[in-house]
Amino acid sequence: MNIGQFGIDSVSLAGPLQARLAAAQASGFTRISLSARDLVEHPQGLDDAIGLVRRSGLEVNALQALRDYEGLPGLLREYKTDIAKHLLELCQALDCRVLIASASTSGHASQDQDIIATDLRRLATLAIPLNIRIAYEAISWARTVNDYRLAWDIVEAADSPNLGLVLDSYHILATATPLPAISDISPEKIFLVQLADFLWHSVDTASERRAAARHFRVFPGEGPHNAQLTDIVMRLHEIGYTGPYSFEVFNDDYRQLPADLVARRAYRAAAWLSEAVLRQSAPMPVFNRNAG
Repeated sequence: MNIGQFGIDSVSLAGPLQARLAAAQASGFTRISLSARDLVEHPQGLDDAIGLVRRSGLEVNALQALRDYEGLPGLLREYKTDIAKHLLELCQALDCRVLIASASTSGHASQDQDIIATDLRRLATLAIPLNIRIAYEAISWARTVNDYRLAWDIVEAADSPNLGLVLDSYHILATATPLPAISDISPEKIFLVQLADFLWHSVDTASERRAAARHFRVFPGEGPHNAQLTDIVMRLHEIGYTGPYSFEVFNDDYRQLPADLVARRAYRAAAWLSEAVLRQSAPMPVFNRNAG
């Protein structure tokens, strides 16, 4: 594991796109995850936004996010498929290889896991000609897939070469999902790991989980779940995951601070996690009774 695996999500930073890209790079990051809104809301237009990203030299870990896609009937499915095609084209323009698909929260979505797997396979098939992978993310208040273990079962059932997982530490911590099942996941099927802590010790209802997710996340090392976060990263390290991590921190206070200040906080979190995993991975010294 090395600090170069860590990146920052643009949602963690305030200000215009150019300032957020510059802050990420100046703080030491070489990777960033972007929202489609970062690009389409850029005042100088989409083409200029794409140019800024390409000239920044930052690798784009993933594009956020296709929401409420799977399990929809009829016209709703056609509508979401059309949206998915546009987002895939945006990924390609950015030279971004991963599109995140968040588990559906829609009350109109089917809870049949076979239907969900079939829809995700269809989405992944759309992405194959563009050489883009689909990363499916369990959401802690989703209608059906609110647990990374179920998300993995569905990804396995879909059995598509370019369909994998996003593991999000916030959603794992918010639902107190047991961690040992991480060892059951094929590391090459994890396309991104999103990291954040949150300020409350627990969030027991869906409304509390949404509120904490959208307003009260903090960087690893700043909240009350340091041991669990380190455990998550250690388990990923032990199964051989070598892919990217991204700090996805929705925090109203940070959105009032200069982007470079917040990016430096994020980079300190990357250093803290790297050192914590290094300490736990290091073999214990062997005591030699005959020494000396």
